[in-house]
This record gives sequence, structure tokens and C-alpha cells, in this order.
Amino acid sequence: MSDGGSRTVRAGRRRVEIRRPDKVLIPGGDAAREYTKGDLADYHRAVARHMLPQLRGRPLMLDRRPDGIDGPAFMQKNTPDNYPDWITRVEVGKEGGTVTHTVCDDTATLLYLVDQASITLHRWLSRADDVDRPDRLVFDLDPSGDDFEAVREAARWLGGLLDELALPSALMTTGSRGLHVVVPLDGGQDFDTVREFAREVADTLADAHPDRLTTAARKKDRGDRLYLDVGRNAYAQTAVAPWTVRALPGAPVATPLTWEQLDDPELHARRWTVENAVEQAATNPWAGLSRKGRSLAPARRRLAARRG
Repeated sequence: MSDGGSRTVRAGRRRVEIRRPDKVLIPGGDAAREYTKGDLADYHRAVARHMLPQLRGRPLMLDRRPDGIDGPAFMQKNTPDNYPDWITRVEVGKEGGTVTHTVCDDTATLLYLVDQASITLHRWLSRADDVDRPDRLVFDLDPSGDDFEAVREAARWLGGLLDELALPSALMTTGSRGLHVVVPLDGGQDFDTVREFAREVADTLADAHPDRLTTAARKKDRGDRLYLDVGRNAYAQTAVAPWTVRALPGAPVATPLTWEQLDDPELHARRWTVENAVEQAATNPWAGLSRKGRSLAPARRRLAARRG
């Protein structure tokens, strides 16, 4: 339903108004098509059944672009007072006080955030009911340039090591340059323990492939090596959410994939976009991942033995 200046979309029991649906948020150019707010609403409505299980119960940080991706970016943590009361919120501690994050538990909230020009959603790696204990661990494979073969290579090495440690893992394109390798956890460890383990894993790989990989935080120390970034594994840090749109030309999507798809010669970090990500979502590439959460204790013992 539309009255010209707005469009009303049904989402379960609610109706959500998409204001100015024809407003271009992602301009076209260089053979890439443009995307309007209405296009992004249609995408999120179509992908919601796959995206919501990755968002429910998690504090969010929102990348808002009211004037499109060429305008100012607002990284929003605190939920504005004028958000509808039916949108879930969670108040969490920060240094010197608290912050009230938005939580996206349903399609109506997802569409409301689109109306607010929230193009990219970043999620916590823990849930609102236990914010100090993450149930996800994320390795960000960040190449020095656009060399995706280096990313593919690093993913294979990391996946092999995680297999040795008897930890399940999953892949996701970032929609930018690299890949995320995600490990489901049982929520039994705090952030410090998880981050320390992630650092030890990254150091182990970097020590084995010093000419190809690095854990150096400063760019000037990395050279042309791929950066194994574990910095997201900390309290109040976020990682880009699965199936979210990136604020980049072409509307690339951060897209889960299977390990078998890593060998696809057409794979790259921006392989999926608003145009085709729903087709990939329908294949359910992360089937059963949430039921595979593990304690890190056995893996830490195996890693310590491996490192000698």
C-alpha cells in the first residue's frame, strides 16, 4: 500500500510505514544499479526468515545513512526515545554508565530500521540475557588489498586448524573485502577467555605462515600480508550481521556460505548482493550451526598441546 509519499508494509500483526520509498540510498554507476529505500525494504522482508535467527536477542549497532551512502554516516548504539514501544531494547553497561541498544526480534522491527535508513546492522557476539558471555567467536580475514585468493588461502588454513581443535566453524562473506570465520560457542566462557583463545589461534597460524599472515594491529607493520583480526571478540564490540547490506556501491550483502563454496572460482567478498542473496539464503548454508555451540576448554587444551 502506498500514498505516494509513503508505503505501508504488513509484517506479521503490524503494519510498518516506509517513508519516501523512492529515495535512493545506494546510487548506481559503473554498471551497478541504484537501490531505493523501498528496494531495501523488499529485500529485508524477503530475507527476514533467514536473518532474524541471527539477530534475535542481540544488542545492535546501526549504520544509518539518511542521505544515502554518499552522505554522513551515523553509527547508532543508543535507541532514540521516539522509536515505537513495541521494539525490544536492552540496557547494558558501559564505562561510566549504560547504553540502551535496539534488539531486532521480528520482521516489523527489521522494516522499521530500514525506514530509519539503517543500511548495515552490526550485532553483538553475546545475547541480551547474558551479555558478558559470547556464543559466537569471529575471525575476520582482512587482506591488504583486493587479493581474494589470499583470503581463500587463509580460510582453508584456519578451517583446518579449527577442525584439529574439534571446533565447528562457518564462513561468511563480509560484503567488503574479506571473509568471517564464525565459531559457535556454548556461552560458558567470558569475553576475555574467548578473545585470548582467538588470539592464540591467530598467532599459531601466523607463526606457521609468517610470509602470508599477520596479527599485527598496526597497518604499517603488516606489509602485504593478510591480517587475522580477532578484535571483535570483546565486550561491546560488534561484527557485521549475516544477511545485512553493506553501505557500498552495488549493495553487497554479508552472506553465509558453505565450506564447499570456498572453492567456487566466482567467489569473492562481494559475490552476493541485494539482487541474489535471497537465493543463497534459501539454500540454508548455516543449517544446524546454532545447535553446534562448544565449550572452549577442550579446544584450549588441544591448542596448548599443539603449541608445545
